[in-house]
Amino acid sequence: MTKQMYPCLWFDGQARAAADFYCTIFPNSKVINDSGMVVNFELNGEFFMGLNGGDNIKFNEAVSFVIPCKDQEEIDHYWYKLTADGAEEQCGWCKDKFGLSWQVVPTILGELMSNPEKGQRVVQAFMKMKKFDIEALKNA
Repeated sequence: MTKQMYPCLWFDGQARAAADFYCTIFPNSKVINDSGMVVNFELNGEFFMGLNGGDNIKFNEAVSFVIPCKDQEEIDHYWYKLTADGAEEQCGWCKDKFGLSWQVVPTILGELMSNPEKGQRVVQAFMKMKKFDIEALKNA
């Protein structure tokens, strides 16, 4: 293969609006081209394709994009931007206004969960959260 694999996201006529929205959230992002049917864009340097495919296929939680965040500031940035306009939220997962699912996760989560003394308490703590709170997880 000469190119990396990349996702094709099926939108109901909103591929350009979605690409523009995502490009305002992620650094190093841009719309590459827009043919009307297909919009190619990069989010943080990663290639995506948006397809204006119609209303017969909808996003669901079976696929989500994970955003690893180094600190609470990053979590807050992505969470509040992606959940603007009435998105669904639960346990670090959120759904944006286009119906696409995201996981906004602290990079320290794996370390906290693998601690034999605290791991179970960390899981119990984040199961009650909508947006991850790193300090609360550290103190679990």
